[in-house]
Amino acid sequence: MAGKQGARKEVARNRRARHEYMIEETLEAGLMLTGSEVKSLREGRASISESYAGDEKGDLALINAHIPEYKPAEPFNHEPRRVRRLLVHRKERDKLLGMIRREGYTIVPMSLYFNDRSIAKLEIGLARGKKMADKRQDVKKRDWERQKARLLREKG
Repeated sequence: MAGKQGARKEVARNRRARHEYMIEETLEAGLMLTGSEVKSLREGRASISESYAGDEKGDLALINAHIPEYKPAEPFNHEPRRVRRLLVHRKERDKLLGMIRREGYTIVPMSLYFNDRSIAKLEIGLARGKKMADKRQDVKKRDWERQKARLLREKG
């Protein structure tokens, strides 16, 4: 599809996700939000760094994501850390829930954004936790790549 990754207005990114986890697969999911949550997101205020997706009464849900209250909606505001339902196809939901129940995977939110149709979407990753040695190896690899690029710039 053309324009799938077109005009993405990113609201929040989980920078530590790729450091803490080995992301094996990514998926785009919709979010069930209230009006005040959407207004707060449009202001660019959200945090998904401590959040995760999990099983909530048989549905896939985003847990512990922080979307601050939208002050002008005062009497009808939302709870900032409420559990928000994720919208994915049934087959995808069943596959993801099966993976986290049986095989020890975690579903990590990668980024929260508005797509080209101005609909709030969440990029989630199916991940396994990294061990400390894996993290050190990644740091070494990243340092080597940086050093290699610097050497090539100086020579070329």
